Amino acid sequence: MNHKLSIRFFNDHEVRAIWDEEKSQWWFSVLDIVGAITESPNPRKYWSVLKTRLKKNGNELTTRCSQLKLTASDGKKYATDCLSQDDIQELAKVMPSKKTQIFLDWFTYSDNSIDGQSRKKAYTFIESNLVADSDVGTLKALQQIHAYIFGGLYDFAGKIRTKTISKGGTMFCLAEYLQDNLKKIEQMPQNTFDEIVSKYVEMNIAHPFMEGNGRSTRIWLDLIFKKSLKKCVDWSQIDKNDYLNAMQKSIVDDTEIRSLLRNALTDKIDDRELFMKGIDYSYYYEQND
Repeated sequence: MNHKLSIRFFNDHEVRAIWDEEKSQWWFSVLDIVGAITESPNPRKYWSVLKTRLKKNGNELTTRCSQLKLTASDGKKYATDCLSQDDIQELAKVMPSKKTQIFLDWFTYSDNSIDGQSRKKAYTFIESNLVADSDVGTLKALQQIHAYIFGGLYDFAGKIRTKTISKGGTMFCLAEYLQDNLKKIEQMPQNTFDEIVSKYVEMNIAHPFMEGNGRSTRIWLDLIFKKSLKKCVDWSQIDKNDYLNAMQKSIVDDTEIRSLLRNALTDKIDDRELFMKGIDYSYYYEQND
């Protein structure tokens, strides 16, 4: 067994997987899937009861489980029930939950909503090499990111808004002042951590697009960190509510968002799995509870 691992996030729930070189397939943690779909406070007990029920009903799903060692939150490896992708889909269908179909759409990359389609595009951004190194931190780069993610989904993909917008009671930069404001933000320095965060906060306040600002700007921020500091953000380390509250407060005081970002910085700038986790979390931030 090759110990290539994968970790993604579904609505703040970790989904671990391990690669089987011999069979050329991923094995996924059953407990992670159960926790993600049911949000049970005790997924281990839920799975134990479900296994008993499946066996009683003659379902052979449990016989196809493999006991594989996966790293837990305490850093230690424990043997845990794992199933292949096809079996995980079968498992999901026997768990009564409003989130089953949403999970399956995410798990199989078949979500055809705007969020689902743009998320699939975002997953591939790291391989696109779209933004030239010289453009990192510019408005042009942000527009390229937005156009890449939302192209074909919004007719305004990559285009600066011409209407004034607000969200959750927060009014963003008035449309008539937006272009001048964006030029000033573009000229802000980005050599140190504090300079980069200040630039990010100002771009968030400006909100240059009609939709998709947060998802695009977080990728834009990571590109700046990578270029200037050889760092990037492990977004999975930043709680959704903490992030949203900090960003809301950053309009007048950016202390909290600075602290959150600083504590989540990592030097794993070429780690594709980390990038995928970041996209999962970025989209999770935008979901309404």
